[in-house]
Amino acid sequence: MLGLPKSEASTRRVAASKDAGVNLAENLRRTAERFPERVALRIGDRHLTYSEFDELASRAAGFMADMGVTCGDRVGLMVPNMFEFPVLFYGAARLGAVVVPMNPLLRGREIAHYTADSGMVLLWAHESVAAQDLDEAAAGCRVERVGAGLLNEVGNAKVVPAAHRGESDTAVILYTSGTTGAPKGAELTHAGLNRNLRASVDEVMSLTEGDVVLGCLPLFHVFGLTCGLNASVAAGAELVLVARFDAAQVLTAIGAHRVTIFLGVPTMYIALANLSGVDARSAATLRICASGGASLPGEVMREFERRFGAVIVEGYGLSETSPTASTNVVGRSRVGSIGTPISGVEFKLVSPDGSECGVGEVGEICIRGHNVMKGYWGRPEATAAAIDSEGWFHSGDLGKVDEDGFYYIVDRMKDLIIRGGYNVYPREIEEVLYEHPAVREVAVVGLPHAVHGEEVGAAVSLRSGASATTDELREYVKARVAPYKYPRVIWILDSLPKGGTGKILKRAIELPTDLS
Repeated sequence: MLGLPKSEASTRRVAASKDAGVNLAENLRRTAERFPERVALRIGDRHLTYSEFDELASRAAGFMADMGVTCGDRVGLMVPNMFEFPVLFYGAARLGAVVVPMNPLLRGREIAHYTADSGMVLLWAHESVAAQDLDEAAAGCRVERVGAGLLNEVGNAKVVPAAHRGESDTAVILYTSGTTGAPKGAELTHAGLNRNLRASVDEVMSLTEGDVVLGCLPLFHVFGLTCGLNASVAAGAELVLVARFDAAQVLTAIGAHRVTIFLGVPTMYIALANLSGVDARSAATLRICASGGASLPGEVMREFERRFGAVIVEGYGLSETSPTASTNVVGRSRVGSIGTPISGVEFKLVSPDGSECGVGEVGEICIRGHNVMKGYWGRPEATAAAIDSEGWFHSGDLGKVDEDGFYYIVDRMKDLIIRGGYNVYPREIEEVLYEHPAVREVAVVGLPHAVHGEEVGAAVSLRSGASATTDELREYVKARVAPYKYPRVIWILDSLPKGGTGKILKRAIELPTDLS
């Protein structure tokens, strides 16, 4: 056991008997009681059992309490996928503090926004974060470095009782990507996260203590946090942590650890489907793969399933919905759809005039249920703009529904291209381009045009060893869509820019210099 004294078992039992309400950390305590010797977390050849994990998290709570952190204080967690993240996360939750997960790649002014906006009192920052960036954000916030020796220090701290948390108490403030201004903090409650992780356990993955989940999604992102870490803990499954996604290394890890559940975003499935010279039998233990974070092209799904023999279930969610809002399930799914709403959640589609859309009509996806955030931290006007008086969260995504209740993402409202008065949905054009055998990745964007208002453009990267000209790709799409839809401007890049979760960042794509 890492740095833990053998005494104080009785203290832990006393702490566990306290009424903690819906405190998220109680999932870890209950699982540790049921499966104390099962492996909870694994990195390479190192692991923590559930008993060790719970003990460290309980002492991490005491460690932070000794620093003056109290119930309701905001604690930043700027740590990559390593044992320290889940230990500190559950320690803070046990204490009743509010965790603010942060990408370790953030720079000084970004860190300063997170710390100031949330009123953070303590920031756990990985040792890889540059000192000058932390100095810029240090005003009014204590900064502690996370390195190899931290768990040994934590192991010497006292155990504190789990704080009582009620239905409306905030557990996490998760900052949105901020594509339209400074990032806003979505307040996710203990109760909401508890209910949402049950959707992953019971509906998406049918997760049990016998499963091994591969966690290459960053834990500072809501997909990795809820569907990976929290769901695994609640089910008693083993979570294998990978610091960074590398397709070949991930496939090796799947075989070495006999992984049964893989969670990924579309770019990860694209990379795995495009791997050459690998033995697909190394993925024979895979039972279910879940995809989210962005729409998964149908051609990619079919190629992955054909090659590896594993089923992909695609779902949908946002930071503001904890994240899962809808999902396909094994035995009842439709390629290209995001499934049906999870239990306790409602969807409706709304047209620009506010009327509700019918079957097959495109409208904004609105979501109501236990998964919807409490609001944006400290921003009542932004909250009122996002959640209406009837509790419907307006997602900003355009979708449609079929006669059987399966929903389909058409596009982001802000990504819609209006060319000469005609609506062009980028995802439709991206799907066509993904069918071309030379295309690896694609992002369709709107480009300014003097006559049409916007022109359809496509940034493309090619598969290794493949070749295609822009004229060839343009003609390929032109033959398959209406005349106003095909991209007049296509440019080829070595790769497309991606965020921390691997999602393609359209706003960061280098545009061609000549748009004439």
